[in-house]
Amino acid sequence: MPTALQIPVSRLLADEQYDLKLELVAGHEGLDHAISSSRIQKPGLALTGFTEHLHAERVQVFGNTEISYLRTLTEEQQSAVLSKLFESRLACVVVTKGLELPAPLLEGCRRNRLALMRTPLVSSAFISQVQAFLEEALTATGSLHGVLIDVFGVGVLMLGKSGIGKSEIALDLVMRGHRLVADDIVNLTRRAGDVYGHGNDLIQHHMEIRGLGILNIKDLFGVASVRDRKKIELIIEFVEWTSSAEYDRLGLDEKLMPLVGVEAPLAVVPVRPGRNMTTIVEVAARNHLLKLRGHHSAQEFAEKVTQAISGSRVGAPISSSVARRHHDEEEVE
Repeated sequence: MPTALQIPVSRLLADEQYDLKLELVAGHEGLDHAISSSRIQKPGLALTGFTEHLHAERVQVFGNTEISYLRTLTEEQQSAVLSKLFESRLACVVVTKGLELPAPLLEGCRRNRLALMRTPLVSSAFISQVQAFLEEALTATGSLHGVLIDVFGVGVLMLGKSGIGKSEIALDLVMRGHRLVADDIVNLTRRAGDVYGHGNDLIQHHMEIRGLGILNIKDLFGVASVRDRKKIELIIEFVEWTSSAEYDRLGLDEKLMPLVGVEAPLAVVPVRPGRNMTTIVEVAARNHLLKLRGHHSAQEFAEKVTQAISGSRVGAPISSSVARRHHDEEEVE
């Protein structure tokens, strides 16, 4: 499992882009606490002692409702409910609307080394702005050498050493009606468990073809031939064909490759003269769509072979070569 991204609470105070208007009131020692979720939480029922659904990794927002409820209690009662709340080792507390702070809240944050901040923004405005800030701050990014193209709606990332033909395959795919996202440098962004790819701003929608130079795909083929961003759903790595290497012939070997902490399906495809690589990429995209809909051709075929070998389908025709290959693989397992 990928390690969750996190930022220190101090990043909230340092922000200048989202205009959070935060001031630190107490708990300077808590500025190094970690925030690992872009979602915000208002304590609500947690102030009554029901802390089962309290998420300590989120920013806790005390608005007019929370502060008004605390003021209905005596200071002793406030201290008791807040002590129960602070047992969860919260990331931080933010009081909105510039509200006056109850003394037990101030003292409890100091005692528990918990950063207590205040903003003049109303709760709805602050929550909207801080979520936007956290979504950007908690996003994993990276880049790699490859080509990203939209094939039948599937984001296909093509990898392989320089000169193996990735750009030429992508150009052929564009001429068949598919859409280029990025060539040469693919920038990666992780959001909500998915990985998205986009091109470098300087060379976006351009492609290098050896012998022709730099081509502007958008100008050559029109705006429908490109897109700015696409979720990566399938990785195809092109390798040079060698007779000594073993390649997957049945499609049962499910490989995965991590991209900024998220694993994506990987197909290793050997390149040799006579193979139509463009068609192979199209078929790989179609096959991926079938798998998403619950149809795994290789597994279904293997099940039929197993049934035929075991005699569950009497008289079912099966070639000796397929039966022998499947039998050999079972012995290896």
